[in-house]
Amino acid sequence: MTEQTLAAPIDDPSERQRGFSRYQALLIALLAFTQFTIILDFIIMSPLGAILMPALDITATQFGVAVSAYAFSAGLSGILAAGFADRFDRKRLLLFFYVGFTLGTMLCAAAPNYHVLLLGRIVTGLFGGVIGAVVLAIVTDLFALHLRGRVMGFIQTAFAASQVLGIPAGLFLANHWSWHVCFIAIVIVSIAAIAIIAFAMEPVDAHLKLKQDRNPFHHLVATIGEPRYTLAFFVTTLLATGGYMLMPFSSAFTVHNLGIDITHLPTIYLVSGLFSIVTGPLVGRASDAFGKYPTFVFGCVMTVIMVLIYTHLGHVSLGTAITVNVLMFVGIFSRMIPSQALMSAIPDPDQRGSFSAVSASLQQLSGGLGSVLAGAIIAQAPDGSLLHFDRIGYVVVATTIITLVAMYFVQRAVAERAGQSVV
Repeated sequence: MTEQTLAAPIDDPSERQRGFSRYQALLIALLAFTQFTIILDFIIMSPLGAILMPALDITATQFGVAVSAYAFSAGLSGILAAGFADRFDRKRLLLFFYVGFTLGTMLCAAAPNYHVLLLGRIVTGLFGGVIGAVVLAIVTDLFALHLRGRVMGFIQTAFAASQVLGIPAGLFLANHWSWHVCFIAIVIVSIAAIAIIAFAMEPVDAHLKLKQDRNPFHHLVATIGEPRYTLAFFVTTLLATGGYMLMPFSSAFTVHNLGIDITHLPTIYLVSGLFSIVTGPLVGRASDAFGKYPTFVFGCVMTVIMVLIYTHLGHVSLGTAITVNVLMFVGIFSRMIPSQALMSAIPDPDQRGSFSAVSASLQQLSGGLGSVLAGAIIAQAPDGSLLHFDRIGYVVVATTIITLVAMYFVQRAVAERAGQSVV
């Protein structure tokens, strides 16, 4: 069974002329909503940093550990789940891990101190870290390569939606009641998502008809040991480093270094998110129309420029802070969407789940390491400002340039298999 066979329900020529069918549009919206809750649970830690550190009486290093705990546990669960990822209906896998994620978020909501919160982040990561891999495997199973940029563009608007809807609402709840309420809200919307998945989503089990390794461990080893996947795993590892280094400390940097009042943080996230909601689908369409690698190159160039500007800013106006954040997110989205669409074309149909799980694991582990390194690089001055933040920017720029070169060879391999010059 080939990739086109698995994608046939989506890649029907008549459907292509009319656009996505009603169920396909519902599925994309459902996957995007699922990603919304997962991404919100992670990135809400960043804007809450300025509130959590004094509330729990913890240092920037301890906060970095709390953020990275999610990533490390998610990385571990990705490896453990990889051997089983292609042996079950992907809908059932999604439900299993989503329920576990929701229970972990409940623990965070009830946490009375730092140590319980840390435990909650670990549990949440164990389950939540696999969900992104399951979503990517579902998209790869059901959508042909020439459509995946567009699909990923819509799904990645979950990141923007979490900024527009989630972060401002979370900060509002935290500022007016308690940071605990933020996690309670995530639990509520997650329960709603679980119900929608259970009743509205059809099984995704075409991959079960393919020949599978009976031993999950052998399946995992076969995926990790496949030479064609090595470079893709390397690129995935580096892509995650930058975001995890900058994101956890962005709110503290904005407040203490850029001089933006904490009450204006929601405005920055709101405006940046609104622009990202528009940018995501446009980047997805561009990657399908002009090529995924050319779009990725544009994103890398934009990221390098804006990260260097962002990490060297001093006290600025609110308008300047918003503009820099908007342009930086344009660069991030222009890397994220085409790279995910391109990576999805690499694994064989019977290894998509395990490939996605290993990739997610590497992404989380490298991101967790990046968060810890960032916490070790920066220091906090007596006035609360962050020192050496520019050094983190240099690391992000270096990894971006390396991924730019490495991704060229990834796309060349995909293009050769597809019989095209550029994909």
